Amino acid sequence: MGKLGRYVPASWRGDRGLSKAGPPEAGREARRPSAGRRGLSWLKPRSVAGQVFLLQLAVVVLLITTAVVVLVIQDRNRAIREAGDRSLVAAESFANAPGTAQAMKSDDPTAALQPEAEAVRKKTGVDYVVALSPYGFRWTHPDPDQIGKHVSTSYGQALEGEPHQTTFDSSLGKAVDSTVAVFDTKGTAVGLVTVGVTVDKVTSVVQDQLPVLFAAGGVALLLAAGGSALVSGRLRRQTGGLGPVEMTRMYEHHDAVLHAVREGVIILDGDGRLLLVNDEARRLLALPPEAEGRPVTAFGLSPALAELLGSGRAATDEVFPAGDILLAVNVRPVGARGGSVATLRDTTELRALAGRADVAGGRLQLLYEASTRIGTTLDMQRTAEELTEVAVPRFADFATIELVEPVLRGGEPTGASTDMRRVAAAGIRDDAPLYPVGRRMHYAPDNPVATGMATGRPVLVAHLAMADGWRAQNPERARQVLAYGIHSMISVPLRARGQLLGVVAFWRSEQDTFESDDLSPAEELAARAAVCIDNARRYTREHTTAVTLQRSLLPGRLPELSALEVGHRYLPARAGVGGDWYDVIPLPGARVALVVGDVVGHGLHAAATMGRLRTAVHNFAALDLPPDELLMHLDELITRIDQDAAAEGNTEAVTGATCLYAVYDPVTGWCVLARAGHPGPALVSPDGSVTFPDIPVAPPLGAGGGLPVETAELRLAADSRLVLYTDGLVEARDRDIDVGLGMLGAALADTDGDTPDETCRAVLDAMLRTRSLDDVALLVARTRLLDPEQVGEWEVPGDPAAVPRVRAEATRKLESWGLGEAAFTTELIVSELVTNAVRYGKGPIRLRLLHDRDSLICEVGDGNSTSPHLRRAAFTDEGGRGLFLVAQMSRRWGTRYTDRGKIIWAEQALGAGAAGDLGGVLMADL
Repeated sequence: MGKLGRYVPASWRGDRGLSKAGPPEAGREARRPSAGRRGLSWLKPRSVAGQVFLLQLAVVVLLITTAVVVLVIQDRNRAIREAGDRSLVAAESFANAPGTAQAMKSDDPTAALQPEAEAVRKKTGVDYVVALSPYGFRWTHPDPDQIGKHVSTSYGQALEGEPHQTTFDSSLGKAVDSTVAVFDTKGTAVGLVTVGVTVDKVTSVVQDQLPVLFAAGGVALLLAAGGSALVSGRLRRQTGGLGPVEMTRMYEHHDAVLHAVREGVIILDGDGRLLLVNDEARRLLALPPEAEGRPVTAFGLSPALAELLGSGRAATDEVFPAGDILLAVNVRPVGARGGSVATLRDTTELRALAGRADVAGGRLQLLYEASTRIGTTLDMQRTAEELTEVAVPRFADFATIELVEPVLRGGEPTGASTDMRRVAAAGIRDDAPLYPVGRRMHYAPDNPVATGMATGRPVLVAHLAMADGWRAQNPERARQVLAYGIHSMISVPLRARGQLLGVVAFWRSEQDTFESDDLSPAEELAARAAVCIDNARRYTREHTTAVTLQRSLLPGRLPELSALEVGHRYLPARAGVGGDWYDVIPLPGARVALVVGDVVGHGLHAAATMGRLRTAVHNFAALDLPPDELLMHLDELITRIDQDAAAEGNTEAVTGATCLYAVYDPVTGWCVLARAGHPGPALVSPDGSVTFPDIPVAPPLGAGGGLPVETAELRLAADSRLVLYTDGLVEARDRDIDVGLGMLGAALADTDGDTPDETCRAVLDAMLRTRSLDDVALLVARTRLLDPEQVGEWEVPGDPAAVPRVRAEATRKLESWGLGEAAFTTELIVSELVTNAVRYGKGPIRLRLLHDRDSLICEVGDGNSTSPHLRRAAFTDEGGRGLFLVAQMSRRWGTRYTDRGKIIWAEQALGAGAAGDLGGVLMADL
């Protein structure tokens, strides 16, 4: 101040001769600020140091204030918790005290409980101890006038066994009330005990901590004042020389950007209190203007959203409802004290788009599953069931399918009749009042289903209750359907190649009503199913054709034979018609041929090949070929068929054809067998024992390559059973053939005394628990032997003079059989055949007569293999009519070859089928 006094302006002293600026020394001193001015500079708004100091001062004050507030709040919360604990302990102690429950059940609970309640209140320092009845009427109260009055506070939780606490504002301040129930020994609530404590009665500890806080605040102010200059210089260096104006402008820009973005931003502290909220967050969460500093749970947010924001745990795009919108919330923890930053984004429209995308994706997935699950078999009913299984419950709650009657039989839909039959139905429950499977359906013209069938387009009935045409079809059934809850329906015609195959109906009861967007997937499902059903229909037609063909190729009714009693079975495979077959062929001399064969594969080709083989066997058997020669001819036939197919470019060759051929002679009991790639037979002896004879096996037909076929001879006793079968009986995917043969032997051993037909039934029941994957042919033949009295045999000398003697002996044999009326014809046949053998054959010559039921067989054998030839003699010829007469007088005749020559035989019909008068035959010929 002294220096300032020496250099006062001249105008103040009245000396105008001095310069206004004064001496140089005076200028430097004048530009140096005084201490007071330096102190005031700290408080200037544009001074960085002053601003930092004021900021630090404000921060310190704020921290002290915040600390005090936090302490007060914490102390208040602690006091409330302590008051609650005290009231709860007092309530539970009084409720569980001995005699409390008994007193409440006494005639005068007030008299018993009022003194005890007041004593507890005074000893524990609580404000009141009130005992209540289970219905809320006071039994005790510090104010006697309140006894007997009803308490309106909810105490249902306490009656269920859970203590109930309530914090409320009373006339004495904030108080805590605890209510517990009193239970008797049976667990029945007999009363309630409620205890209240005011928070002010709990000792506060804030006063002890305030001096420490203020002292710390003073030290902080001193440190702030001492470090303001350092902070000011550092701030200037760190801000690149920016002043307060520039800093203010930057803050304003930051604040503008923060509040202008279309994404909510929230900063929370570790306790879940809001520190910063931008405008978008306020709008999305409907926060009040003074939201900062308050807990996030205080704004009525959904519990899940409030819990996420308050917990501070990391989250990415978790969706929560907030009023009418959906929020995608991202949370990232920041800082070491548990704070977090949350961003909010309105995803309502995006969610709607995603929902529609999910629906579209679900429909695509539905159609994909339909393409893989519908049509796995060639069965129409199963295909329809697969459609219902795909549609329910993902697309509809119920689904029903009807097919036109001709389609069910594999025929073409003619359109002449719209009568259909329900073939499949499925739903989320089994008690729906819809028509059951098997019901024949006929729709009235005004029914929506009939409309769709007529137009070929799907029909949507969004509200069945308003569909008059549908309800008029069957009002009672419609009433039941509506009462069940089914409310909407889509009917789609099943069309393929422009033809109506049936109709599918989708029904909803629990899902939302069908909309127009549902027509496209419904039509797509129906289109896929219609193609599969049409394929199954075609297969059914072809299968029926193949079955019919195969049945026509298999023998219908087997002939009754004196040599054998036969039982037979044929079971087609699950995959369709196969090539298994069997046959019983009568042969000359009362013999019988038994045949079982198998053409590998299924379908028309296998059935047709089987028919060709069976026809060939009949033709070869008519030539009376031995089994080995017959199989060799069949092998050549199959080879020729394959060659012809290859020449025509047909790759479907006959591979794997097998055959077993057996010839049984009831006169001798011998059975000759041969097989080509076929399983051997089983033999059941009369005593019931089962064996599998060893029959040499040749390669399958068509694969023999000219290899010889060997035969085996078995001597079969009367009443033996010869069992022939195909491999489908003993082989399976899960069973080895040895196991199958063991099972077959065990099954046959249990059929002792059964007829052949009963044996077939028992074997199939034991071997095939379910439908076989391969077809099965089974043939059981019980052997018989001709009575020796039915056979006459003679050795014939090689002398023509012996013919009359042999003829006479044959006549006597016929008379012993009671066949004297056939003697003339037989004499003629014997004379011609024996004479030819003596004249043209070689010894030994044998004559045999067989009497078999309605036939008489004459056989003449010799050692010459030359076959006789039938010819018609001219009028001028003296001979050559012998075989012609034999053929005319016999039912049939022929030649068979043996190892030592040949046998010429002729079979006469006895009784009604006998030949006529020989004279008529001769005159007719002339």
